[in-house]
Amino acid sequence: MAKYEPHLDHIFSALADPTRRAILDRLSRGPATTSELAAPHDMAMPSFLGHLAKLETAGLVNSTKSGRVRTYARADTAFVPVQNWLGRQSDLWTRRLDELDSYATQLAKDRNNGT
Repeated sequence: MAKYEPHLDHIFSALADPTRRAILDRLSRGPATTSELAAPHDMAMPSFLGHLAKLETAGLVNSTKSGRVRTYARADTAFVPVQNWLGRQSDLWTRRLDELDSYATQLAKDRNNGT
């Protein structure tokens, strides 16, 4: 049985929202302040701060505060567990599909040979 990683639930939950994915896309270009991140989104600041909090709780972003300005940056190492999990899933399904292909090929050969 595969090892269950509860932290993945927080990461996938954070990634499930398009606003949060847009924030991560913006942060892939470099750190940004709360105001810079909020500017393209048409929502109240408390709602937007909730999105940032969800990303930070999931460990996908880090923030620093200098005076009254909070700056966010992407925590790229947080994506490693997701990449590892997706890689394992890809390997598993590739192996299963290869086995199915071998089985179907063998059935076709048996049918052609009349067995």
